[in-house]
Amino acid sequence: MSTVPYLTAGWIMLAGLYGIVTTRDLVHAVVCLSVTQSGTYVLLLAIGYRSGATAPVFSDRPPPPAGGPVTDPVVQAMTLTDIVVGATVTALLLALSVQVAKRRGTLDPGALRPLEP
Repeated sequence: MSTVPYLTAGWIMLAGLYGIVTTRDLVHAVVCLSVTQSGTYVLLLAIGYRSGATAPVFSDRPPPPAGGPVTDPVVQAMTLTDIVVGATVTALLLALSVQVAKRRGTLDPGALRPLEP
């Protein structure tokens, strides 16, 4: 078992979190959030990976007890769900950023004052 995928996932998440914390632009913050979520894709795929295993398609060979190891399809499905949810959240946050820019004239979170019309 290699630790490289886990370290890569952690590094991607930390790079995204650093961008979120240090940014002065809402669009940049949304992009950094997407980068952070990309780290979860790598993490989920690293969890589901099995060395020497094949895809869980049983059309041409017997089921796993006789046919050898297969990868976990639940983790792959969770990764695909994560990608879809991430795209949806990114689109929603970018739409909110556009509305903030239209109403307030800035994308700087520090320049936005709460509960002011």
